[in-house]
Amino acid sequence: MTECSTPSTMSGRVLICAGSDSGGGAGIQADIKAVTCLGGFAATAITALTAQNTQGVTAIHEVPLDFLAEQMRVVLDDIGADAIKTGMLHSPGVIETVARELDEHAAGVPLVVDPVMVAKGGHKLLEDRALSALKSLMLPRATVLTPNLPEASLLSGREILTVDDMRGAGDALLELGARSVLLKGGHLEGDEVVDILFTHEGVTEFSSPRIVTRHTHGTGCTTASAVAVGIAQGMATEEAIRRARAYVLAAIKTAPGYGGGHGPLNHAHTVWVGS
Repeated sequence: MTECSTPSTMSGRVLICAGSDSGGGAGIQADIKAVTCLGGFAATAITALTAQNTQGVTAIHEVPLDFLAEQMRVVLDDIGADAIKTGMLHSPGVIETVARELDEHAAGVPLVVDPVMVAKGGHKLLEDRALSALKSLMLPRATVLTPNLPEASLLSGREILTVDDMRGAGDALLELGARSVLLKGGHLEGDEVVDILFTHEGVTEFSSPRIVTRHTHGTGCTTASAVAVGIAQGMATEEAIRRARAYVLAAIKTAPGYGGGHGPLNHAHTVWVGS
């Protein structure tokens, strides 16, 4: 396996607001690894603690909202951020708290929103009553929204069964307020995985051969954080996405094979670190 090899000078501060994954494959743990291995500095505001492994989530412990706000506040007031990434925001209160702190302490900072809803093993990570808050409070603030197809379907109210369906859903998500949408097509069948970037200026498609493996835990978190650190380092959105996709593909190909379920990626496999 290729070891993480970062530049001698760290570049790009990313504040990650998300849940913790005790198994280390997704959530805050995956976010920190991805940002670090791509040469950035990761700070965190933990929204919830989860007990999970490669086979699923067994328990969720919510962080008190005032403590979540304090984590964001002290990091932003002292260290600052060049980009912010959100992951698991499981309740209306969490979403409202994060949105308020963003407005008060990070106005104008680019925001990557990964609308985490269901864990790889099937456990719900977004309360039903939180969907409307996610749509109304986070999507309009998003510089980049990074849903997978089930998430995009819930957010857009559209069934997505083909690449053409993806195109319609992406336009619908832009209409909800996101500045750009990276719609990830990994849930579709086929030998190629197609992801599509939607902006108000146009559409860009990315494709790569499908890697047949069960070791894909944390791909969504990792992709979003890799995009966030690229933006924090001054990359244009499309360039940040291209590097993020290359990084995630390499991490899947070299996955260590841990666990009996959906195993983690090899986050230490770094590609294309420089901008």
